[in-house]
Amino acid sequence: MSNLAYDPQPDGSEPSQQDMALMQVLRPVPRISIQAFCESDSVAGPIARAGEDRRMAKAHLKVHTGGIETAIDVYRGAPTPNLIILESRREPKGLLEGLHELAEFCDPSSKVVVIGHYNDVALYRELIRSGISEYVVAPVTTADIVSVISSIFVDPEAEPIGRSIAFVGAKGGVGSSTMAHNVAWSMSTLFKSDVVVADLDLAFGTANINFDQDPAQGIAEAVFAPERVDEVYLDRLLAQCAEHLSLLAAPSTLERVYDFDPEAFSQIIDTAQRSAPLIVLDVPHVWSGWSKTTLTRADEVVITATPELANLRNTKNLIDMLKRLRPNDPAPRLILNQAGVPKRPEISAADFAEPLGIQPISVIPFEPLLFGNAANNGRMLGEMDAKSPVVQSINEIAHILTGRSEAKMRKQSGLGAILGRLKSRKK
Repeated sequence: MSNLAYDPQPDGSEPSQQDMALMQVLRPVPRISIQAFCESDSVAGPIARAGEDRRMAKAHLKVHTGGIETAIDVYRGAPTPNLIILESRREPKGLLEGLHELAEFCDPSSKVVVIGHYNDVALYRELIRSGISEYVVAPVTTADIVSVISSIFVDPEAEPIGRSIAFVGAKGGVGSSTMAHNVAWSMSTLFKSDVVVADLDLAFGTANINFDQDPAQGIAEAVFAPERVDEVYLDRLLAQCAEHLSLLAAPSTLERVYDFDPEAFSQIIDTAQRSAPLIVLDVPHVWSGWSKTTLTRADEVVITATPELANLRNTKNLIDMLKRLRPNDPAPRLILNQAGVPKRPEISAADFAEPLGIQPISVIPFEPLLFGNAANNGRMLGEMDAKSPVVQSINEIAHILTGRSEAKMRKQSGLGAILGRLKSRKK
């Protein structure tokens, strides 16, 4: 019997830290149909919000007003879905009688979850003996609902799926792709963990250049033939960049236009997550149906920005939108890049962070020689100068994004920016 000690959210307020932590370990729910019958707004609200969560993206959920009686009326003339969620204020005896009546109209394969208002162990045992999948005591939260559905339909013995990390720039040219590629390389090198980089900028992607690769096939073959995508086909498309690092390269040509529907990359990403523990998504600076879907469903979103006003505006717009689209997930991460450009007016890291409500996980100083040499030679920063403070910052970002350490500001980054300004003044 579930009676989790999380704060309810009947008013649609932000989820508690416990709820958010619970949601982060849940796997996506498969493609199932769900119908809920609710007697109160305090239960209907969390269920409706559960249907909007990214982990429920494949499920189809419909919420009805009314309890067992309404469900009986509906299923007298309609087939039952994969899952029925029933709220009932009935006392235990009346609840059991109502469920026995409903059972006459239910398909034997349909699962049933009951949300009741009696914390009664004997009732719970009787419901389980009767074939009810779970009994949850109100009040409930969105996390409770998604967790219960996941426990019923996600195989606990299934292979774990990889963690997807989407990088996107607040503007073009801020170095989001460079950050994505170098962080992916650091993850694969530091942790000896398999990493797949997917370059989603099919027209202008730079991953093939940055990794010095020229594969004959890549992500375009997968996105234009999604019906062929499985682990074997995806493995044929991957280019090996290092011992633990593979690349789904973009064609980087303009021979065709790349207009995609919102689900265009979903099959590719799902398959990649079954193939490697870490998936780095290099998302171009565009706002379209597919980019919105990709960012919404990623396990983690990292925004790269430079300390300028337009970047601040765009970053705030992205963070505000992603918070609305991902209400049960932590806020996006922020990297401030190219700090300390000589003679360029800049917004300080503290002033940049204040209106956003989040602190950057790293401030990367302007180092044109290091970045330029790496780009021109098709090498990662760590291959060019492993002892550079910038490389140490990249390594720390890799630790943070894989949950191996907490975010903290590096003093070296700020110091590097100050020294850069002092050097430019002397010149």
